[in-house]
Amino acid sequence: IAVDSIAQCIPVYKDSSMSVERRVTDLLGRMTLREKIAQLSHLHGYQLYNGQEVDYQKLRDAAGDISYGCIEGFNLTGENVRKAFHAIQKYMVEETRLGIPVFTVTESLHGSVHDGSTIFPQSVAVGSTFNLDLAYQMTKAIATELRSQGVIQTLSPGLDVVRDLRWGRVEESFGEDPWLVGQMGIAQVKGYIDGGISPMLKPFGPGGAPLGGLNLASVESGERDIRNIHIKPYEMAVRNTEVKAVMTSYNSWNGIPNSASSYLLTNILRNEWGFKGYVYSDWGAVAMLKDFQHTAKDDSEAAIQALTAGVDLEASSNCYWALDQLIEQGRFDEKYVDLAVGRILRVKFELGLFENPYQGADMPGVAMRTKEAVELSRRVADESIVLLKNENNILPLSKDLKKVAVIGPNADEVQNLICRYGPANAPIKTVYQGIKEYLPDAEVRYAKGTDIIDKYFPESE
Repeated sequence: IAVDSIAQCIPVYKDSSMSVERRVTDLLGRMTLREKIAQLSHLHGYQLYNGQEVDYQKLRDAAGDISYGCIEGFNLTGENVRKAFHAIQKYMVEETRLGIPVFTVTESLHGSVHDGSTIFPQSVAVGSTFNLDLAYQMTKAIATELRSQGVIQTLSPGLDVVRDLRWGRVEESFGEDPWLVGQMGIAQVKGYIDGGISPMLKPFGPGGAPLGGLNLASVESGERDIRNIHIKPYEMAVRNTEVKAVMTSYNSWNGIPNSASSYLLTNILRNEWGFKGYVYSDWGAVAMLKDFQHTAKDDSEAAIQALTAGVDLEASSNCYWALDQLIEQGRFDEKYVDLAVGRILRVKFELGLFENPYQGADMPGVAMRTKEAVELSRRVADESIVLLKNENNILPLSKDLKKVAVIGPNADEVQNLICRYGPANAPIKTVYQGIKEYLPDAEVRYAKGTDIIDKYFPESE
């Protein structure tokens, strides 16, 4: 009887023998409205850290005794992020009222963003290999580093289909063919999952053919092209993997913002394809409904549009907190909040976070940039090379060359070679540096030629 009494004291949501659905229902029934909205929200670096360490006063001020949906630590090194994520997760589990674990989130399109990680070739290079096994091995290797850094959820892979080469995010895609992009996406999703990391497909909604090639511009296209080209890779990944997270796109389709499109996020993604996970907003996408697309006049309208369309978790803006007052005043139905919170909690239960919230705790030390990972990165790079023409057999460069001109703004630029969403401060050589080392006796001259960023639009903006 004593054992039964003790068992009855354990909340259903903390009992791993119960079904996920019973645990979700039980936990939802215990949550206050503010605790629910916090699960739909993201805590960001400025709210959590002082330099490379957790600032506990900031953390207490931001969270109090309520756990959140996600946290990040993009600016932390690989060694420091593990300590930080463990400390914040411990706070969420042990010092909040319900002890709900948080998703620890990072970027890893071509390697974990945290300093010290292995840098792999960008997606456009991976697509050029046409080697699905390599794509799988790459994300499985990345997953090992992510796990050691305490990461649970990565914002990768990207499955946009490139149809306008002026678009500034071409390098984040596997290419222009929807079948290739879909197959590469499936391989990389499976690599992450088999490596113990939850991947996130991004950014869902047509994006690779924006008007004028501008990143935030609308894609103007008919239904046939959207389904057969732009979102086809997402369908392939959703139907053929166990992916549990999708990020919205912050641009529009035919003038309708993708982050406010119930047609895309509910009718197609969930009802047609059967996606059961949660949907995460691209950073600032919810606020852009009022500040950029102007379909909403304020935070309240932006929150209503995004949440009812199917965006469960808001990143990098705080519009969803307006739902608190709307619901208290009877101006919005709490059932939409419950639906979104339920999806997020379901994934947290399915990933086993309530039983093991501390990702990487079983991994001694931070396994970053191992010899095997670097060799794999080199193999991906080697197989990605596409030589269209070798006039007069100039390649490979002869050691007998006396003069070589290296021209272009990217030839001696490290950051542009690392590119977006990859490890910071990677120890790589530029093209100019590499040629100089390869031809130590030659006269190697460099000319930048032009700037990438126009002086009227500096990179800092």
